[in-house]
Amino acid sequence: MVLKRREKMLLFFAITAIAIWAFDNFYYTPQKKKILRLKEEVKLADLKLNESLIYTKGVETVEAEVSHLEKELKGFNGRTLKGEEFRAFLKHLARESDRLQMKMVSLTPQEEKLSLPEGKKATPPFQFRKVTVHMVLHSTHTALQAYLKGIEELPFLVTVDGLQIERNEEMMPFLKVTLGLSVLIVSV
Repeated sequence: MVLKRREKMLLFFAITAIAIWAFDNFYYTPQKKKILRLKEEVKLADLKLNESLIYTKGVETVEAEVSHLEKELKGFNGRTLKGEEFRAFLKHLARESDRLQMKMVSLTPQEEKLSLPEGKKATPPFQFRKVTVHMVLHSTHTALQAYLKGIEELPFLVTVDGLQIERNEEMMPFLKVTLGLSVLIVSV
Protein backbone atom coordinates (compact mmCIF):
# COMPACT_ATOMS: atom_id res chain seq x y z
CA MET A 1 0.00 0.00 0.00
CA VAL A 2 1.33 3.28 -1.10
CA LEU A 3 0.67 6.33 1.01
CA LYS A 4 -0.19 9.55 -0.61
CA ARG A 5 1.77 12.67 0.07
CA ARG A 6 -0.96 14.07 2.27
CA GLU A 7 -1.11 10.89 4.35
CA LYS A 8 2.69 10.91 4.68
CA MET A 9 2.58 14.48 6.00
CA LEU A 10 -0.23 13.63 8.36
CA LEU A 11 1.66 10.57 9.59
CA PHE A 12 4.85 12.66 10.00
CA PHE A 13 3.00 15.31 12.05
CA ALA A 14 1.27 12.63 14.12
CA ILE A 15 4.60 10.92 14.90
CA THR A 16 6.17 14.31 15.68
CA ALA A 17 3.24 15.23 17.94
CA ILE A 18 3.49 11.86 19.74
CA ALA A 19 7.26 12.34 20.13
CA ILE A 20 6.80 15.86 21.53
CA TRP A 21 4.05 14.67 23.88
CA ALA A 22 6.21 11.73 25.05
CA PHE A 23 9.22 14.05 25.55
CA ASP A 24 7.10 16.52 27.52
CA ASN A 25 5.25 13.91 29.54
CA PHE A 26 8.15 11.56 30.36
CA TYR A 27 11.18 13.86 30.50
CA TYR A 28 10.49 17.62 30.60
CA THR A 29 7.67 17.70 33.20
CA PRO A 30 9.50 15.39 35.71
CA GLN A 31 12.69 17.43 35.26
CA LYS A 32 10.75 20.66 35.80
CA LYS A 33 9.26 19.26 39.04
CA LYS A 34 12.71 18.11 40.14
CA ILE A 35 14.14 21.59 39.46
CA LEU A 36 11.35 23.23 41.51
CA ARG A 37 11.95 20.77 44.37
CA LEU A 38 15.69 21.50 44.28
CA LYS A 39 15.03 25.26 44.31
CA GLU A 40 12.89 24.81 47.43
CA GLU A 41 15.67 22.76 49.05
CA VAL A 42 18.17 25.52 48.22
CA LYS A 43 15.86 28.12 49.84
CA LEU A 44 15.56 25.95 52.97
CA ALA A 45 19.32 25.45 53.07
CA ASP A 46 19.83 29.22 52.78
CA LEU A 47 17.41 29.81 55.66
CA LYS A 48 19.20 27.23 57.81
CA LEU A 49 22.54 28.80 56.90
CA ASN A 50 21.29 32.25 57.92
CA GLU A 51 19.95 30.84 61.19
CA SER A 52 23.24 29.11 61.91
CA LEU A 53 25.10 32.38 61.25
CA ILE A 54 22.83 34.16 63.70
CA TYR A 55 23.35 31.40 66.28
CA THR A 56 27.10 31.51 65.69
CA LYS A 57 27.17 35.26 66.34
CA GLY A 58 25.06 34.71 69.45
CA VAL A 59 27.38 31.97 70.68
CA GLU A 60 30.42 34.18 70.08
CA THR A 61 28.78 36.99 72.04
CA VAL A 62 27.89 34.63 74.88
CA GLU A 63 31.42 33.17 74.90
CA ALA A 64 32.91 36.66 75.12
CA GLU A 65 30.54 37.56 77.97
CA VAL A 66 31.32 34.30 79.80
CA SER A 67 35.08 34.86 79.51
CA HIS A 68 34.61 38.43 80.77
CA LEU A 69 32.55 37.22 83.72
CA GLU A 70 35.08 34.45 84.47
CA LYS A 71 37.84 37.07 84.63
CA GLU A 72 35.71 39.17 86.98
CA LEU A 73 35.00 36.09 89.12
CA LYS A 74 38.71 35.25 89.35
CA GLY A 75 39.43 38.80 90.44
CA PHE A 76 36.58 38.69 92.94
CA ASN A 77 37.68 35.30 94.31
CA GLY A 78 41.18 36.67 94.83
CA ARG A 79 39.79 39.52 96.92
CA THR A 80 37.26 37.49 98.89
CA LEU A 81 37.92 36.72 102.50
CA LYS A 82 36.39 33.30 103.09
CA GLY A 83 34.70 33.16 106.50
CA GLU A 84 36.02 36.55 107.66
CA GLU A 85 33.45 38.73 105.88
CA PHE A 86 31.44 39.90 108.88
CA ARG A 87 34.53 40.65 110.96
CA ALA A 88 35.96 42.68 108.06
CA PHE A 89 32.60 44.46 107.69
CA LEU A 90 32.60 45.45 111.36
CA LYS A 91 36.22 46.66 111.14
CA HIS A 92 35.31 48.71 108.09
CA LEU A 93 32.29 50.15 109.90
CA ALA A 94 34.38 51.10 112.95
CA ARG A 95 37.18 52.63 110.87
CA GLU A 96 34.86 54.58 108.57
CA SER A 97 32.51 55.80 111.30
CA ASP A 98 35.52 57.16 113.18
CA ARG A 99 37.08 58.76 110.11
CA LEU A 100 33.80 60.23 108.80
CA GLN A 101 32.56 61.26 112.30
CA MET A 102 29.38 59.20 112.02
CA LYS A 103 27.59 58.40 115.29
CA MET A 104 26.29 54.85 115.57
CA VAL A 105 22.94 54.75 117.41
CA SER A 106 22.11 51.06 116.99
CA LEU A 107 23.41 48.01 115.18
CA THR A 108 21.30 44.84 114.94
CA PRO A 109 22.78 41.85 113.08
CA GLN A 110 20.56 38.89 112.28
CA GLU A 111 21.86 35.72 110.62
CA GLU A 112 19.81 33.68 108.20
CA LYS A 113 20.93 30.39 106.68
CA LEU A 114 20.52 30.20 102.92
CA SER A 115 18.84 26.97 101.90
CA LEU A 116 19.93 24.74 99.03
CA PRO A 117 17.73 24.59 95.94
CA GLU A 118 15.28 21.71 96.01
CA GLY A 119 16.53 18.55 94.38
CA LYS A 120 20.16 19.08 95.43
CA LYS A 121 21.02 16.73 98.27
CA ALA A 122 24.82 16.89 98.08
CA THR A 123 26.59 19.42 100.25
CA PRO A 124 28.37 22.07 98.19
CA PRO A 125 32.04 22.84 98.89
CA PHE A 126 31.01 26.26 100.23
CA GLN A 127 28.23 27.04 102.69
CA PHE A 128 26.64 30.46 102.37
CA ARG A 129 25.16 32.44 105.20
CA LYS A 130 23.50 35.79 104.99
CA VAL A 131 23.75 38.27 107.84
CA THR A 132 21.23 41.08 107.73
CA VAL A 133 22.35 44.21 109.56
CA HIS A 134 19.96 47.01 110.52
CA MET A 135 21.77 50.19 111.55
CA VAL A 136 20.62 53.56 112.76
CA LEU A 137 23.25 56.26 112.65
CA HIS A 138 23.66 60.02 112.60
CA SER A 139 25.73 61.28 109.73
CA THR A 140 26.15 64.12 107.28
CA HIS A 141 25.15 63.57 103.67
CA THR A 142 28.75 63.58 102.38
CA ALA A 143 29.91 61.19 105.12
CA LEU A 144 27.07 58.79 104.27
CA GLN A 145 27.98 58.98 100.60
CA ALA A 146 31.63 58.19 101.35
CA TYR A 147 30.61 55.30 103.64
CA LEU A 148 28.36 53.73 100.99
CA LYS A 149 31.13 54.12 98.40
CA GLY A 150 33.51 52.35 100.81
CA ILE A 151 31.02 49.47 101.20
CA GLU A 152 31.06 49.02 97.43
CA GLU A 153 34.83 48.50 97.48
CA LEU A 154 34.83 45.81 100.19
CA PRO A 155 36.29 42.44 99.09
CA PHE A 156 33.00 40.58 99.57
CA LEU A 157 29.36 40.97 98.70
CA VAL A 158 27.42 43.55 100.70
CA THR A 159 24.04 44.68 99.43
CA VAL A 160 22.03 47.66 100.57
CA ASP A 161 18.51 46.38 101.24
CA GLY A 162 17.04 49.60 102.54
CA LEU A 163 18.03 53.20 103.11
CA GLN A 164 15.95 55.83 104.87
CA ILE A 165 17.24 59.33 105.50
CA GLU A 166 15.44 61.70 107.86
CA ARG A 167 16.26 65.28 108.63
CA ASN A 168 15.73 66.41 112.19
CA GLU A 169 16.09 70.08 113.21
CA GLU A 170 17.46 69.12 116.64
CA MET A 171 20.41 67.15 115.21
CA MET A 172 21.54 69.64 112.55
CA PRO A 173 23.85 69.22 110.54
CA PHE A 174 23.44 65.47 111.05
CA LEU A 175 20.82 63.30 109.37
CA LYS A 176 19.16 60.27 110.93
CA VAL A 177 19.98 57.34 108.64
CA THR A 178 18.31 53.94 108.87
CA LEU A 179 20.28 51.47 106.79
CA GLY A 180 19.58 47.81 106.04
CA LEU A 181 22.51 45.78 104.72
CA SER A 182 23.06 42.13 103.83
CA VAL A 183 26.50 40.56 104.13
CA LEU A 184 27.03 37.25 102.33
CA ILE A 185 29.41 35.00 104.30
CA VAL A 186 31.12 32.04 102.66
CA SER A 187 32.11 29.17 104.95
CA VAL A 188 34.61 26.67 103.60
